Amino acid sequence: MLVGSTPLVPVRRPGPPLLVGERQRRWFRGSRRGALPLAQRLPRGLGTWLALAFLGASVTTGAALGGHVETLREAYGEPKHALARLAGFGIDRVTVSGLNGLSEIEVLVAAGIDPKISLAFFDADAARKRLEEMPMIREAAVRKLYPGEIVINLVEREPFALWQVKGELFLIAADGTVIDRMDDGRFAYLPLVVGEGANLRARDYVALLAEAGPFAPRIRAGSLVAGRRWNLKLDTGIDIRLPEDDTKAAVTRLVGLERDFAVSEKDLIAIDLRQPDRITMRLTEEGAAARAEQLKNKTKKRRGEA
Repeated sequence: MLVGSTPLVPVRRPGPPLLVGERQRRWFRGSRRGALPLAQRLPRGLGTWLALAFLGASVTTGAALGGHVETLREAYGEPKHALARLAGFGIDRVTVSGLNGLSEIEVLVAAGIDPKISLAFFDADAARKRLEEMPMIREAAVRKLYPGEIVINLVEREPFALWQVKGELFLIAADGTVIDRMDDGRFAYLPLVVGEGANLRARDYVALLAEAGPFAPRIRAGSLVAGRRWNLKLDTGIDIRLPEDDTKAAVTRLVGLERDFAVSEKDLIAIDLRQPDRITMRLTEEGAAARAEQLKNKTKKRRGEA
């Protein structure tokens, strides 16, 4: 329609305001959040881990291409352990409690702990099982304390005596159970029993040592004879033959002989205490020769006096 020379343009009147539902409002809010910078929407620390992963992948790829994997593994350990240490999860301290006969080095080696591993990938349960496989250890507990500590609690088997049988030497518990082979001198101070079945009678032998009192340090070992009685070996090499019964009384007689006559210093091979009413002594060859010469001189003197 024309009014004069000016065309008429239809004018749209504003209608009622649009209603925005709850779904649209949530979408708008989400859109506003989505407008945040990327650095604020990513988890904190993700960049560090991505950088480490990239570094690890680069090093591993380069090492593989260059044929240096084994060299790097020997120098720095497994790649996962090396990366974990780089991220701050190395092992800074190892605390071991309950040590008695074992050394810390033995425990660390058995548990598989060395400078090339990390706390993150250290298997505490596997370490516990390896420790409990050691004859000296009865029970073990291994814990990881982040960021860098391992705690090991041990309960050792208590060594009671040494047992020699068929030329081999073993460390045994009080009930005769074999703990381990004796390979060094750490337990040389323990009582020594010798012979088949002597490990099961070790308590009896230790009781005899208690009866010997101050003379006990002169007794080097106890040999079980036919599973029934003991022979004692003195530090001078003399054998003391004890009876099957009433052994304590026989040991008391031995202590008296030492006190009164210093029998351990005589040229003797053996002292037989198996009979309660007499004592039999066997001389060494030198002692027997000296004794024969002494008797000969006495006989000559008597004939000269006659």
